[in-house]
Amino acid sequence: MPVIGYFTGRWPGEAVSIVAAFNQGLSETGHVEGQNVTIEYRWAEGRYDRLPALAADLVGREVDVIAAGGFPPTLTAKGATSTIPIVFLTGTDPVEDGLVVSLARPGGNLTGVSVLDTELMPKRLELLSELIPRARAIALLINPNNPSAERVIQRVQEAARARGVQLNIVKAGIQSEVETAFASLVQLKAGALVVQGDPYFTTQRHHMVAWASSHAVPAIYAYSEFVASGGLISYGASLTGMWRQVGIYVGKILNGAKPADLPVRDGRFCAASSA
Repeated sequence: MPVIGYFTGRWPGEAVSIVAAFNQGLSETGHVEGQNVTIEYRWAEGRYDRLPALAADLVGREVDVIAAGGFPPTLTAKGATSTIPIVFLTGTDPVEDGLVVSLARPGGNLTGVSVLDTELMPKRLELLSELIPRARAIALLINPNNPSAERVIQRVQEAARARGVQLNIVKAGIQSEVETAFASLVQLKAGALVVQGDPYFTTQRHHMVAWASSHAVPAIYAYSEFVASGGLISYGASLTGMWRQVGIYVGKILNGAKPADLPVRDGRFCAASSA
């Protein structure tokens, strides 16, 4: 029975819907967990420093394919193996980051889904500025442990200058820092908040939405899961839709396809799962 390594920075308890979407994608290619395929789950639980050991464990177990959720796990998995196929879900440009040679012909042992979330960050600031026109100072919440953090900051700063608003950068990588970051928005006199599309922030969405509400700070998020938790607005692709596509690609590889021949999919056009 083939073995899949499911590799993410999330917690298992808050990832039920995306795991269901992943399994739906697998089933569409003829693979059902526990019947004809086994899944080894590895959860970093918000600790990016745990990723190398988890990736090494999956490689040591000689899994048949790795499903990597998020840019940090994908980059870690790529560094851990050049032979095991990896299907990723990332919010960055996989060509710019050196994950694949091209979107149409990835060329190596990686392929997957990219939503180019870094490019969507300036649009989120624009939307929030239009929604809250009185906000002359807007904060950007960044996870400094995310390798794409500096690129996100640069692009949102450019968008803020174009809109004529002051941008305050707030960084947080663990729960206590996130809570402190929300409290600091009052001192910064931030009239609104843009939240980076970071996997760790998604795992903390219930807390983040509650803190934004308690501090009366309107915020825009990357995914609709934040709005479902009570957040104001989101702008981004469907997480469940993208994970369904990851499941489909993993299933195709188990059926004999090579990642080098599977084009990287644009996450914005991945239909949501009904699971």
